[in-house]
Amino acid sequence: MRIEKNEKELKIFLTGRIDASSAPDVEKELSENTGDLNGRDLIMDAADLAYISSAGLRVLLKIQKTTGSRIRVENVSRDLYEIFETTGFTDLMDVVKAYRTMSVEGCEVIGEGFYGTVYRVDEETIIKVYNGSDTIPMIRNEQKMAKAAFINGIPTAISYDIVKVGDSYGSVFELLNAKTFNDIVISGVRPLEDIVSQYVDMIRLVHNTSIDQADIPHAEDTLMSYLDSIRGYLEESQYEALKGLIGTLPHCNNVVHGDLQMKNVMLVNDEPMLIDMDTLSLGDPVFDLQALYVTYVLFPEDEPDNTMQFLGIPRETAHRIWDLVMDMYFRDLSQESKGEALLRIRLTACIRFLFIITVSDLKNSDLGRLRIDHTKEHIDELLGKVKSLSVKEISD
Repeated sequence: MRIEKNEKELKIFLTGRIDASSAPDVEKELSENTGDLNGRDLIMDAADLAYISSAGLRVLLKIQKTTGSRIRVENVSRDLYEIFETTGFTDLMDVVKAYRTMSVEGCEVIGEGFYGTVYRVDEETIIKVYNGSDTIPMIRNEQKMAKAAFINGIPTAISYDIVKVGDSYGSVFELLNAKTFNDIVISGVRPLEDIVSQYVDMIRLVHNTSIDQADIPHAEDTLMSYLDSIRGYLEESQYEALKGLIGTLPHCNNVVHGDLQMKNVMLVNDEPMLIDMDTLSLGDPVFDLQALYVTYVLFPEDEPDNTMQFLGIPRETAHRIWDLVMDMYFRDLSQESKGEALLRIRLTACIRFLFIITVSDLKNSDLGRLRIDHTKEHIDELLGKVKSLSVKEISD
């Protein structure tokens, strides 16, 4: 047996067949190598294990009882997993299936976010590949968030599989003939006003949905973490004023997607459907609207070609989308109230935008420094006009 050991875990690589004839030898070798775990986790890697019988399973159970450490069996093939599951061993130890592998080479990129990239594999299949190799917990969290939204009436794509893509992992979705709203805008097959109207109806549905679930984060906590991150770029008076505004946001359980730009809303059989649910939280609608302002207004402010590079649409179209979103989302408000809502959205967007710039290499470029300076100027201008960040209190 090949064995790898570090301060946190002891990993043993099982190979071949473990049946009645080989089980005694396997037990002897496992006992010799697990006698002193010294607080380490015990992991069995089954990637090269072809078969295990009930005798082999009893050996693993005996080792678990002897060591007092719950065994984690990783990279279990689908056939072997059935054996573990049928015999009830998935309840006795942690058994993890091997992930099938998929390639995204040559696939169309339909969305890029902070945590990963969304690819269209074929007409029916979408994969979101997460950045990094230790992302299974993030994928599980996104699946949980998507299910929470779905059971509360928000049309949401639910992942049906986790796959390995190179050194990374991804979620697989079945979305037949799906197109993003961004794709539809680029195609020009429908009037922009019609597309944005359907898009805004979806946004309003999200924000009118309330979820009382303790393990879903609150958006104001995320915004406060952004503010703390950019504190060194602000005057102390700016920081304290913004902190005070965040602190006065009313606590609410309305759903906030976190990145509702048109690449993250699919049209599936003429029904809007959300993807990229890892940023789901609860809070004031301002948290979604400010993210749209960042995408469609702030990013192209000092880089006019930005929306063409990342969305495939000219700056004028991006600004038109934003204006239509504001008009349609706040269609029941007076112009004065819309203007007040816009000020609150803009100030909240400045916090997020400054965070995005300063946590990336952009901050060291001429463009990044220009964006930082302009964003601080916007904050100075807006702090004298904004007494609250909530747009919910304006709409209600």
